[in-house]
Amino acid sequence: MPILRLIFNIAWFILGGFVMGLAWWLAGLLCFISIIGIPFGRACFVIGEMAFWPFGQDNINRKALTGVEDIGTGPLGLVGNIVWFLFFGVWLAIGHITHALACFVTIIGIPFGIAHLKLALLSLTPIGQTITAKA
Repeated sequence: MPILRLIFNIAWFILGGFVMGLAWWLAGLLCFISIIGIPFGRACFVIGEMAFWPFGQDNINRKALTGVEDIGTGPLGLVGNIVWFLFFGVWLAIGHITHALACFVTIIGIPFGIAHLKLALLSLTPIGQTITAKA
């Protein structure tokens, strides 16, 4: 199935993935302006890469993956997600939902709409999540 993933990723990139990937990277650049926002900015670049090429990748909670709680999966991660949601998360989620609705108009666009909805959920609370490759 790697060739099918490649075809879907190329179509995704052309039909809206490029715009949302750039939005993630712009949010990352804005986070890097302050020293406190550097961890948020790093996460933006990682998730932005997933926004460019989502097929074949998935996000998972780091605590569920490793079995160990870290700073991003504990109480500070919750505070970070609240701050993230207020400044960037809601806007990125709106962008992904808008693209998803546009994709759902056609039958061929349904997989792309589902991928946008997955990224919209991730954009609401990205702290404590990690990106993994699907087998």
